[in-house]
Amino acid sequence: MLTVMRYFIFLSYKGTGFHGWQRQPEAMTVQQLIEKVLSLKLGADTPVTGAGRTDTGVHAQYYCAHFDSDRTDLAGNSDFVHSLNSFLPSEVAIRKIVRVTHDASARYSAVSRTYIYRILREKDPFLADTGWCYTGDLDVESMNHAAGILLEYTDFASFCRSNSDVRTTICRITEAVWYQNQHILEFRITADRFLRNMVRAIAGTMINIGQGKLSPDEFRQIIEARDRTKAGQSAPAQGLMLTDIRYSEEIFID
Repeated sequence: MLTVMRYFIFLSYKGTGFHGWQRQPEAMTVQQLIEKVLSLKLGADTPVTGAGRTDTGVHAQYYCAHFDSDRTDLAGNSDFVHSLNSFLPSEVAIRKIVRVTHDASARYSAVSRTYIYRILREKDPFLADTGWCYTGDLDVESMNHAAGILLEYTDFASFCRSNSDVRTTICRITEAVWYQNQHILEFRITADRFLRNMVRAIAGTMINIGQGKLSPDEFRQIIEARDRTKAGQSAPAQGLMLTDIRYSEEIFID
């Protein structure tokens, strides 16, 4: 009887040319690509389960998915990782494969996720695909004031995509801050979970604050309204990047 192992596969991808992570009919996604290459190299149909969805054009500097295999030699196998990467386009890179407990889930075992939303304060051809170029005036101090308000709340229905099928709009945000490095302004946010379109909706609403169209107090009222129509438009997809996912050490097998 074959023993089935569960593995986490860690990867990065530039989302510009993909219709997000999740498998879709008649559209290229990162999940489809990873499943195709894994199935080819393992000689068996190998579905993968990702840590969560990313929308079309959104990037992941750090992403995780899990898959099962009867191969016992994949964890820490740099040759296998190199072989996978040789079949992948330059926009996708496998970082490592590790063995985990049989019930570990790339999605449900995550204890926190971190996103960064990047705004380019001047035109930059080298970052154009991974940042939103906005050169107008912004009051970053007011934006940071609003960011701090996020930590006071747990219900973020006002920033959830309309008609979403989520069971709860409760999220616990532990970090939310804007910081500037030369011509790059970035919003870093960490939470135990995120709703669909949540970070882009928050970033877009905070841009309104930076433009003086909303005050931090009005931002608080938007949160409390629990109504997506009260918040601002979502910021463009290319500025969003998943940068970290944390898991409990207990699920990893040496």
